[in-house]
Amino acid sequence: VQLQASGGGLVQAGGSLRLSCAASGGLFSAYGMAWYRQAPGSQREMVATIARDTTTNYSDSVKGRFTISRDNAKNTVYLLMNSLKPEDTAVYYCNAQLLHLISWGQGTLVTVSS
Repeated sequence: VQLQASGGGLVQAGGSLRLSCAASGGLFSAYGMAWYRQAPGSQREMVATIARDTTTNYSDSVKGRFTISRDNAKNTVYLLMNSLKPEDTAVYYCNAQLLHLISWGQGTLVTVSS
């Protein structure tokens, strides 16, 4: 499956953004989907996951502020980010996983100014 992420940008602390990741070339509904992020000088870290049955999981750093969702009819996964903090600044990547098959999108930059 191919993934195309969008929706990043510059936002002030306390603001909101919604990231989108459109999938093509695979049976989207069969994939577990996730958002990861990588800040400068840091390792890539998991932000949120959503399973085929829509079960969600969040990192402690974003729990209560971010919401992951999926629309299987549109082959798209979303990440709604509220109450953004400067430490949320990173390149955000979407990820699709089905058994041993893993795909990554190209990343979208989110910059949160203080």
